[in-house]
Amino acid sequence: MRISTNSSSKCKPFLRWTGSKKWFVKEQLEKFLPKSYNNYHECFLGSGAVFFSLTPKKVSFLSDSNTELIETYLQIRDNLDQVINSLKKLKNTEIDYYNIRAKKYRTPHTRAAKFIYLNRCSFNGIYRVNNRGTYNVPYGKRSNVDILTLPNLKQVSLALKKTIIKSCDFNESIDSINEGDLVFLDPPYTIAHENNGFIEYNQKLFSWDDQLALKEFCMRINELGAYFILTNAYHKSILDLYEGLGEKAKVSRLSQVGGRNKTRRTYNELVVYNTRN
Repeated sequence: MRISTNSSSKCKPFLRWTGSKKWFVKEQLEKFLPKSYNNYHECFLGSGAVFFSLTPKKVSFLSDSNTELIETYLQIRDNLDQVINSLKKLKNTEIDYYNIRAKKYRTPHTRAAKFIYLNRCSFNGIYRVNNRGTYNVPYGKRSNVDILTLPNLKQVSLALKKTIIKSCDFNESIDSINEGDLVFLDPPYTIAHENNGFIEYNQKLFSWDDQLALKEFCMRINELGAYFILTNAYHKSILDLYEGLGEKAKVSRLSQVGGRNKTRRTYNELVVYNTRN
């Protein structure tokens, strides 16, 4: 029996995230899933839209190179009450936002609360840091934001109980992947969609060398007899890179980047996968 996504679950991503795959979960994911799989791996976790939609029955290995993001996931899994108590103290005003953004919190649960607060109250939920690694996104001016989202945070904490969460480069995940596992990969896009521009969402650019290393990573997954689903920009350089590895599909989405509807448009993305069985 084919696996279906759990789109009706009350557990939803607790973060807004640039490049989130909520659209992919809703419109595309199910057609790329294998009939069954063992453990689940997600190496560019972000908002975890695919993980939360699947709610895998077995062990899930979740990782990302963003240490603040991973600390937040760990605190929600292991220390939810203290995260909630800290969130309740934070107010959504412009003055409070900039004070909280500048403040250095000393404990893991208060840092997690700050991460969630900034994500909810910032402009468009963008994660962006300057050259010194300091978060610098301006206030979002959304006065009706529910900073706490208590019911969902409790569901998220439960969904994370059977997970192994780690901050690391994607290459370090290979040792935990075994035959029959499913690996979902949603890297930062080095190449802008269908043109020759370059884009950078994070402090450290996911360079072309990283794209080459990711292709090698997918080859190793394939050799292990595990499944992978990779999303990337629909661009000739990426199509050429994955020539001869897995199958490819072009899917379309509406851009989620940008603050005004008039700047949004439909983009094509590439899915590379070896899950047909």
